[in-house]
Amino acid sequence: MNLFRAGHSQTRRSINRAPWPPLARAFPWLTIMLASIAPSWLLVASAPVMPPLGYLVFLSWHQLRPGLLPIWAGLPLGLFDDLFSGQPFGCAVLLWSASSIVLDLVETRLPWRNFVIEWLVANGLILTYIVLCLGLANVGGADAPLRVIVPQIVISVLAYPLVDRFVAIADRFRLKPFLVAR
Repeated sequence: MNLFRAGHSQTRRSINRAPWPPLARAFPWLTIMLASIAPSWLLVASAPVMPPLGYLVFLSWHQLRPGLLPIWAGLPLGLFDDLFSGQPFGCAVLLWSASSIVLDLVETRLPWRNFVIEWLVANGLILTYIVLCLGLANVGGADAPLRVIVPQIVISVLAYPLVDRFVAIADRFRLKPFLVAR
């Protein structure tokens, strides 16, 4: 009898609980925007050292939950990142939108992926993003050599699994069931 009651109370506690829809929809967008602002909080440097955290979180959300962010999400999130990154205006809009399209193509071509494939795709996109950001900045008037971004590339590639873990924890919080009022 005690076993039945314990099971019954466990079932009763899980009934009428669901993720809060506004939190479930807005949380990925908020984490990406906070990550776009975060590099300016931590360090002010004359050369790019901090990884583009907003972009890394953007990639992580796309790879962790394909279809959660619409394909056009690169435009507003890249626009927000452009306001805080110091890159020429429109750089992140272009590159985040292109990355969103590439990730969507990878999702349709390789629906069953493992960690290694996702890590290689992410590293390719991170390397391409940082190099193209430098190229667009040089077109915009900067005169920086390619060797300046090597530390940022190395730190970004090494930080990506940590960012991916953070996004997984954030996704668990996003899907945490809350008591639904009647």
